[in-house]
Amino acid sequence: MTNRILIMIVVLLLFSAGASARKKRAYSLFDAKGKPVSYEKMVRTAVRNDILLFGELHNNPVAHWLQLELIKDLHGQKQLVLGAEMFEADNQSPLSDYVSGKIDVKALDTLARLWPNYKTDYAPLVNFARENRLPFVATNIPRRLANLVYKKGFGALDTLSSEEKSWMAPLPVPYDPELPGYKKMAGMMPGHAGENLPRAQAVKDAAMAHFILQHYQPGDFFVHFHGTYHTDFYEGILWYLRLTRPDLRYVTISTVSQADCSRLLDENRGKADFILCVDEDMTTTY
Repeated sequence: MTNRILIMIVVLLLFSAGASARKKRAYSLFDAKGKPVSYEKMVRTAVRNDILLFGELHNNPVAHWLQLELIKDLHGQKQLVLGAEMFEADNQSPLSDYVSGKIDVKALDTLARLWPNYKTDYAPLVNFARENRLPFVATNIPRRLANLVYKKGFGALDTLSSEEKSWMAPLPVPYDPELPGYKKMAGMMPGHAGENLPRAQAVKDAAMAHFILQHYQPGDFFVHFHGTYHTDFYEGILWYLRLTRPDLRYVTISTVSQADCSRLLDENRGKADFILCVDEDMTTTY
C-alpha cells in the first residue's frame, strides 16, 4: 500500500467520524417498550388495524409533517377517513363543503371556527382530503359545551336543545373518575373545579370517540388527529372507543419532546403503541 493510498484512507475515516459526530436527529420512533422502530415498520403495523389515533403536540412541526406523510403513504392501501379534534361537530357542514369542493378556503374560514394555527398545521391535512375526495370528520364537542360542563358539571348537558345534544356523545356520558389521567387532572385544581375539569375532558374524549365510530364503516381505515393527552397510556378517546366497539383494532401514536432522541425516557414508555420523540430544540409553530 502506497503512502498516497494510506493518506486517502485516513482522510476518509476522519471525515466519516466527523460526519457521524455532527449527525443530528430531528426525531426518532420507538415502540411502547422504548425499542427503536423504523417509520416503515410503523406504517406496516398501523395499516393492519381499523383506527389510528395520532396524538400530537399542537405546536410541533415534526408531528404535523409526519401526519401528512403518513396519510400520503396510507392512501391507496385502504379507504381512508380522516378526523380531528381541531374541528367541532357543529362545523361539520362547512368542513364537508370545503373538502368536497363546494366552497373555497375563504368561505371555510368565515363559516367554521378554525384554530389560529390552521394554515400552517392543519390545512395540509384538510387539503389532502380535498384533493383526494376523502371524508374529513369534525369530531370534537363545541368548546362552549365543554366549558359548560367545566362550570356546572354533567347535569348542565340535560338542559341543552336536541340540536346541541347532536354535537356530542349520547347522554348520559359514561365516566370513570378513577382513570389515572382523569384522576391526575382532578388533582390539578382544588374543590369543585378539580372535579369538573376531568369531566370536561371526558365529554371531549367521548364526543371524539362517538363521531369516529359514527363515520367508520367496515373496511375503512380511520386516522384521527388530536392532542396526545387524549390517548396517552391508552386512555381518553381509546377508552371510549373500546367501551363501545371492543371488536375493532386500534393503534396509537404519541408525541413527546426530549433533549436526547437516541433513547426514550422511562416516563415516556408505554404512552402508545408508537412514540414519536422530537428534539426539544425543534422550532415550534406558535
